[in-house]
Amino acid sequence: MSTRQNTEPSAPITSRDELVAWFEEGGTPRAEWRIGTEHEKFVFRQDTFEPVAYGGDKGIAALMRGFMECCGWEPIFEGENIIALKRALGEPGANVSLEPGGQFELSGAPLMSVHETAAETEQHLRQCHKAGGPLGLSFMATGFAPLWSRSVITTMPKPRYAVMSRYMPTVGTMGLDMMYRTTTIQTNLDFADEADMTQKLRIALALQPVATALFASSPFTDGKPNGFKSMRSEVWRNTDAQRTGMLPFAFEDGMGYERLVDYALDVPMYFVYRDGNYIDTAGASFRDFLAGRLEGFEGQRPNFDDWADHMTTQFPEVRVKRYMEMRGADGGRAEMINALPALWAGLLYDETARAAAWDLVKGWSAEERQALRDEVPRLALQTPFRGGSVQDLAQRVLDIAAEGLKARSLKDAAGEDERVYLSPLEEIAESGMTNADQYLEKFHGAWRGRVEPLFAEAAL
Repeated sequence: MSTRQNTEPSAPITSRDELVAWFEEGGTPRAEWRIGTEHEKFVFRQDTFEPVAYGGDKGIAALMRGFMECCGWEPIFEGENIIALKRALGEPGANVSLEPGGQFELSGAPLMSVHETAAETEQHLRQCHKAGGPLGLSFMATGFAPLWSRSVITTMPKPRYAVMSRYMPTVGTMGLDMMYRTTTIQTNLDFADEADMTQKLRIALALQPVATALFASSPFTDGKPNGFKSMRSEVWRNTDAQRTGMLPFAFEDGMGYERLVDYALDVPMYFVYRDGNYIDTAGASFRDFLAGRLEGFEGQRPNFDDWADHMTTQFPEVRVKRYMEMRGADGGRAEMINALPALWAGLLYDETARAAAWDLVKGWSAEERQALRDEVPRLALQTPFRGGSVQDLAQRVLDIAAEGLKARSLKDAAGEDERVYLSPLEEIAESGMTNADQYLEKFHGAWRGRVEPLFAEAAL
């Protein structure tokens, strides 16, 4: 999740039209389209497989100080606590932040190619081991913590997480599990204008369950099978219906920036940030804030920082800010981290591939899209769809993505184009065996009913 810094306030918002313009200003010329990759991982103690608290000589704060000492990162503080890291001025714009339960996240810089995002990921993981190794810390990624109960996971000292932790149980049954026991991979992409955004959003929403199936890696809870291939995705179905889901309005006539504004205005608030403090407004209306009627802020209007904060508290399967965030994938190993941007860049950044993807999904009904979203967490590639299965659909989607990457023709030093990063997904789609299926097979076989071996199997 994003990290707020106490800076000079931005300009006040005086009308809904200014919010529409805010989205419009996010449009990027095609030649400047970039790819951003974000990935979370669980930090654990090598000797005990236990989660890691913030404080202490070998805690998360010490890990972050290790990044500063070994690798030149600079701290971002809230109060006296380091809660994020940024690169030195003039270096690529990546940052490291903490999720509520200490999940360690790299938010990568916007880069031209998947080759560059893969190199960024490789460098980050080397730095993780360089900083974490001396502390006895290791890293692994599955969509859901396979062994830890919420009671053994401590909250990171970011005040916004205290607000969310109080509010989540009032709006869903699994919001705290989402905060403390999940990890994800996310790809961020640009759009040119309103029409481009709308088509990309529709394709990405329709195909997000296919990505969820391909990346499924979370079949365990509290040390035993949980009945799902992607428990992370199931958790999101039970987090907060007002700020999650498939955005069915995106497929209606008249879809555009105004519809995004109206959706965002109707998502309940979490907080208002003032003078370094998070003021709990959970459940309140941003529409009231815009009209000067927010309780406790009567007569005051939000500024654009407040709007940007509010946008970070919306969690649909695809989130549109001034770029688009693909949010359907479980956390995974390095090859899976690299595969996600390859998948979405291949589908959405080449016009011919995007047209083929739209032809694939444009006839699906809202009911079919929702049924995919509802069933994929449990069945992954075995989910039935239109007389076949999501496995069949995934193979077609990967063929389209590969053609899109071939057309981009961006090659590395060895002469390989970006299709090389689709290989793990192609193997999964051909075999029908997701990482979750492989983990379950080993749990019932070589692991003899134990999940501890998964910490090595899913290591980063």
